[in-house]
Amino acid sequence: MNHNLNPIQIDRIIEMAWEDRTTFDAIKFQFGLKEQEVIHLMRNHLKRSSFNLWRKRVSGRKTKHEKKRDFTEGRFKCSRQRSISNNKISKR
Repeated sequence: MNHNLNPIQIDRIIEMAWEDRTTFDAIKFQFGLKEQEVIHLMRNHLKRSSFNLWRKRVSGRKTKHEKKRDFTEGRFKCSRQRSISNNKISKR
């Protein structure tokens, strides 16, 4: 694994890996890292306890794998979530 990533890119990969709905495919598309390379990066850049928590969280999670998802695109948005327009929060 020789991707010559800078600290900002590494931070972004770690952030994306922690996000539930960001797939490993998205990380591969953006940074060229396969799932095993992301796991290796996480192991090397997180504390042992943090890495263990992350592995437990993502193991078997459908949303981390494009093919296992039961939705194709988009994000969940609660109907009660306020919309934002012109930097002001709209009231219902």
